[in-house]
Amino acid sequence: MSHASAPALPPPDFEAASAHPEAAWLRQAAAAQDWAGIRTYVDSLPAGTDRAFAVRQVAEVKGVEEWLRPLVEAQPHDVLALTVLGAREVNIGWEIRTSYAAEHVSREQFAGLHAHLRQAEQLLIRATALDPAFDAAWAERITTAMGLQLGQNEARRRYDQLAKHHPYHLTGQARLLQQLCPKWSGSWEAAHGFVRECAAAAPEGALSAGLVAEAHVEHWFTLKGAERDAYLRQPHVQKELAEAADRSVFHPRFQRGYGWVTVTGCFAALFSLMGDLARAAACFRTLGNLASDYPWDYLGDPAKAYIRHRDAALARG
Repeated sequence: MSHASAPALPPPDFEAASAHPEAAWLRQAAAAQDWAGIRTYVDSLPAGTDRAFAVRQVAEVKGVEEWLRPLVEAQPHDVLALTVLGAREVNIGWEIRTSYAAEHVSREQFAGLHAHLRQAEQLLIRATALDPAFDAAWAERITTAMGLQLGQNEARRRYDQLAKHHPYHLTGQARLLQQLCPKWSGSWEAAHGFVRECAAAAPEGALSAGLVAEAHVEHWFTLKGAERDAYLRQPHVQKELAEAADRSVFHPRFQRGYGWVTVTGCFAALFSLMGDLARAAACFRTLGNLASDYPWDYLGDPAKAYIRHRDAALARG
């Protein structure tokens, strides 16, 4: 006698435009060199929007630098153009460097990264001088500070300039968190301390509390074998994650702003790994089938890891 099995769940969808349809429009506009359309769109975003998302969508389109460079030369006071071209230079630099650990990156690759980051720095310094409140330019400058190894204090100074105008800026906070991790010469004390500050200061339902999960993902990832399980079994870690989830993804006022898929994914992954399948299942239900590469690429093949953890959580949670 055969049992009718439950219908298979759809595969995870890693496309940013599935969560935020404007991403597809921005990329198309960038490919069509529709600068007027891009500028009108970004200028129309409500105050407090994380504009770094829109800037990134345009900056990830191959070849945009070809028409942005002459545009910036012709209009040297266009803050958005300076920022998008700066972000593009950062991207080109990182593509040359690759995402491998430093010991697997050649001298030539580092030289290529630094050359593009220095070009980005010049553009972004101009952008923040012209408009000190433009969030996306400061967010990119946190990345250039990290790549050029300008140190913890300078990265923090840049974040503080951003936070003056945008106190709960998820992109900026997530980028400073990377800098505060030991892999960029920070410390776990600094990393966890910063995200706790962000979570405590943010309004309930805001995404910032989700950075608590991101810091634990980073910390867990540096450990090996049994140390990983032991880390997630610590009562203070479990308590902190449950509280952060209650303040963000599980809060009735939870905002599905830019970055919500990554934040919810970090909680889903951690709750799954620590065996808290009820909370993991709640995160997966919130996600539907939406995913971002991070954190799932830390767990092996991102799609396979997502499916394995989701199916286990929904079967029992």
